[in-house]
Amino acid sequence: MQIDGQTAIVTGGGSGLGAATAARLAQAGARVAVLDINIEGAKATAAGFGGLAVACDVADAVSAERALAEVGAALGPARVLINCAGIGPAKRIVGRDGPQPLADYERVIRINLIGTFNMLRLAAAAMQTLEPIDGERGVIVNTASVAAFDGQIGQAAYASSKGGVAALTLPAARELAQFGIRVVAIAPGIFATPMLRALPQAAQDSLGASVPFPARLGDPAEYAALALHIVQNGYLNGETIRIDGALRMAPR
Repeated sequence: MQIDGQTAIVTGGGSGLGAATAARLAQAGARVAVLDINIEGAKATAAGFGGLAVACDVADAVSAERALAEVGAALGPARVLINCAGIGPAKRIVGRDGPQPLADYERVIRINLIGTFNMLRLAAAAMQTLEPIDGERGVIVNTASVAAFDGQIGQAAYASSKGGVAALTLPAARELAQFGIRVVAIAPGIFATPMLRALPQAAQDSLGASVPFPARLGDPAEYAALALHIVQNGYLNGETIRIDGALRMAPR
């Protein structure tokens, strides 16, 4: 799909991978809506390219519906959705204080997996009514993680949420194929997001050195470039693509 002139939505666009992706899509000519529960972060990102900032809790049906309606009214119907919203707290299943509180696990699943599905279902419902362009009506890119395949100790909630995102990709792509909507997931490795940049430099260097090649943290711009390529490459569908420098996570 040619992105120039099309409306694109990026969730979690207030920082990190989402912010980089929103900027890259805008550079390619898209009308970009930046959705984030942190509206100030969304505004900061959108201000960099004249985009639209919208407050949205991706895991809440009403909030997501309102956000999509606002985007449609301001920018026109979206043909591209990039799901970057997510959280990644680390906690053991059984720690010194006993079993992990169920509410902690539920929160991660709700934001990362249910939030992704919520945005996917709403965007797809709107996309299927659009006129095809070169046979396509829309493209949805979800964010999984290498933790979906080799999650570490302390990542049970995060890994299972991202494993769910990866498992969602193929059945969603198969179901939405009849409407000309593609669904692809990206599974990033260790990227230089604000969460990792908050670590001491020595810790960042150690993490980067664990990557086979290139031995460094991923640049959010590299994730953004892959997301844009997926949108533009019409034969990519139903796949979860790792972008990790050949990293395979150790148990801890």
